Amino acid sequence: MVALGALMLAGFSFFTVEMLPVGLLSVIAGDVGVSESAAGLLVSGYGLTVAIVSLPLTHLVRRIPRRHLISGLLAVFVAATCVSVTGGYRLLLTGRVVTALAQAVFWAIAPPAAAALFSPRVRGRVTAALIGGGSLASVLGVPGATWLGQQAGWRVAFLAVAGLGLVALAGVAILLPTSAPDQGHAATGSAPDARRYWTIVAATAVAIAGVFSAYTYISPFLTEVSGFAAATVSGLLLVYGLAGLGGVATGGALADRVPRAAMLAPLLILTVTLLTLYLFGTGHAVTVACVALWGFAMPQIPATFQSRVLQVAPGSTDMASAVFSAMFNVGIAAGALIGSVLLAHSGVRSAFLAAALLTAAALVVLLTEPRRRTGRP
Repeated sequence: MVALGALMLAGFSFFTVEMLPVGLLSVIAGDVGVSESAAGLLVSGYGLTVAIVSLPLTHLVRRIPRRHLISGLLAVFVAATCVSVTGGYRLLLTGRVVTALAQAVFWAIAPPAAAALFSPRVRGRVTAALIGGGSLASVLGVPGATWLGQQAGWRVAFLAVAGLGLVALAGVAILLPTSAPDQGHAATGSAPDARRYWTIVAATAVAIAGVFSAYTYISPFLTEVSGFAAATVSGLLLVYGLAGLGGVATGGALADRVPRAAMLAPLLILTVTLLTLYLFGTGHAVTVACVALWGFAMPQIPATFQSRVLQVAPGSTDMASAVFSAMFNVGIAAGALIGSVLLAHSGVRSAFLAAALLTAAALVVLLTEPRRRTGRP
């Protein structure tokens, strides 16, 4: 259990650094002398890097014992994050690319490594707990670092997250078993099914593209469309993150019982929520409610979809998770790019309409997932 906590802290650190530019978009853009749309590329470039290198890097390091590999990845994360804040935009972008290399492998191997620590019967809950590290980042990491960045500068915020990564590194190095990647029940899928697997991967890419075409630019939406003061953005992100804790708990409980329904529900919620923001996002009360619903639904996607991947992986769960992570980050990069283009040409509000349409498309894709003849959901 303590080893799982160390992996959760690692996930917390990675997710916080990946999403930190979202809360500090204007601050970073002003300090390094670029536009907000260019600063948004700090998110899309990060996601694109993960998407490209997840599969080849995971294949390259597939034989390294998990404790040694994850410790090394966290060491790269800490070093690259620290170096990235010592210069301007180009060095920041370069440092984030290097950090993304480490994250690409981490999210490919961490779910199977965490699942291997427990019984197969609780894979969904274990996966949700690991993803919960990311949700805690939404509650504490991104809002807290956003506040710190607004008070002391974005560079201090990045360094603070690097410090958390160092703590995670110590925990993993001490607590995680030195296990071979091909040993244990989590090394392969419990119910391999290539068609179901690729349906999930496709739905993931489309859904995340939708979510991040809006989420990357949530800060300007809240200030320019909804009319909130810039100082309240961190508080609204806190609402988003607190709701996410409930979402992760709900998704984890359902993933082991009704996995199909557990994947469909968050996509439906997101589609309705994003469309409502597009139509009625000028109202404060509506916006706060939608941000909370958005936060509740979003973390259920990686939690429930990743759990399903560990079940239906047609081969090694490491490689299946690598492809899943790659497509997840294709979605992040594509979403941030879509949002950037729409922000520059038709305004931030249009990004939310695009987001709703894409999550609806992902729902349609997932509905094509074949059911098992046994009648299992």
